[in-house]
Amino acid sequence: MKWILAVTGDTSMQDKLAYLIASISRQLEEELSEILKPQGIAIEQFRILTALSDMDRRPMRDLAGVVLVDPASLTKIVDRMVAEALVFRAPAPDDRRKVLICLASKGKALYERLKILHDAQQRKLVNRLSERKADQLADILRGLMN
Repeated sequence: MKWILAVTGDTSMQDKLAYLIASISRQLEEELSEILKPQGIAIEQFRILTALSDMDRRPMRDLAGVVLVDPASLTKIVDRMVAEALVFRAPAPDDRRKVLICLASKGKALYERLKILHDAQQRKLVNRLSERKADQLADILRGLMN
């Protein structure tokens, strides 16, 4: 019933579906940022490390889409990560004009430490919902993605 009312505009801002999704997203990002802060890493850097650990050697354009950062900002973030020896740039084997971003051993080690903290946040979220509801929510959210 709430969802129908939200679509028709008959409810408060807190009941609108997009607002609820944005609010929980912001809350989870703030929690993760607080978890990562003592490690000296920003959430965008963690996303880059995660994306590269899932599939190393990504072109910048692909990486930007996966980590939800615009290409110009991504270049600056990657520059800092290169300076910290977390990632490195390499030419693509099929097109030497194309640059791939690769996970350095220091970045991989950092990711493994941070993944433990991130996984704890994920477990806490699943426990708040229940595993069944968490799976249902993930399916619903995937269904909303283009």
